Amino acid sequence: MFRKIALTAVSVLVLSGGVALAETAEQHIEDVAFAHEGPFGAFDQFQLQRGLQVFTEVCADCHGLKYVPIRTLSDAGGPGIPEDQVRAYAKQYFVIDKETGEEREAKPTDNFPANTGAGAPDLSLMAKSRAGFHGPYGTGINQMFRGMGGPEYIVSLLTGYTGETKEEFGTTLYENHAFPGGWIQMSPPIEDGTVEYADGHDNSVHHIAEDVASFLMWAAEPNMMARKQAGFVSVIFLLILSTLLYLTNKRIWAGIKGKKTA
Repeated sequence: MFRKIALTAVSVLVLSGGVALAETAEQHIEDVAFAHEGPFGAFDQFQLQRGLQVFTEVCADCHGLKYVPIRTLSDAGGPGIPEDQVRAYAKQYFVIDKETGEEREAKPTDNFPANTGAGAPDLSLMAKSRAGFHGPYGTGINQMFRGMGGPEYIVSLLTGYTGETKEEFGTTLYENHAFPGGWIQMSPPIEDGTVEYADGHDNSVHHIAEDVASFLMWAAEPNMMARKQAGFVSVIFLLILSTLLYLTNKRIWAGIKGKKTA
C-alpha cells in the first residue's frame, strides 16, 4: 500500500514538473538594463514621470494602484512631482469618503483608487510578484546585479504580442510570448506613439513599456533607494566592527599564544 502511495506521489510530481517546464519554455523574458538595478542603482526620476503618464493615460482605464498613496508622487526618491501638481493630479480621481460614505474628489492623502471594473489585476505590487530572472537559487547574486525581474516581465509582456489571435468560449485571446501558456486575454495596450511625451522622449512601444515598468517597480517598492543606502552603511559598519574585533582579539591573546606550555 505504501509503495503504491509513493509511486503515485512521484508520478504527480513528475507530471506537474513537466507541465511547469512546458509553460516556462513558452515564456520569453527579455533582459532590460534599468537604472535602479544593482546595489548602487537609483530610479531615473524623469523615467518615473513618463511612466506615471503612461499609467494615467493607458493603464488606469482597467488597472488600479490601491496600495499606493497619491502623496508619494512628490517624494524625493520617486517621480518628484511638486506638491501643487500632486494636488491637481489627485482631483482627477474619485474615492468613497470613509466618514460620509459619499463619493468625492481624491486628495493627496488618499490612495490611488482601486479599479476592478474590467476584472484586471491591481498593479500596486505587480513588479514584485512577477520575477523574470531567478538566478542561482540560494545565492541572490543574479537578483543583486540584475534586479528581481518583475519590470523585465512587464516589458516583455507589453512587447511580446505576435499579432495572432484566437477565440475560445466567446473570448478573444492574443498570442504573447511572455505570458504563461502563450495566450492572454488582454489586448495589446500600447503601440508606437500611444503616448506623447512633453520632453520629446522616444515613444516607441519598447520605450513606453520600459517607462511604465520602472514606474510600477517604484510603486511596488518606493523605499528601494533608502533600503539600498541603509544596507550599504550596514555593510561598512560590519566591516569596521569586524576589523576592530580582530585587532582587539590579537592584542588580548598575543602574550599568551606566543608562549609554550610546559
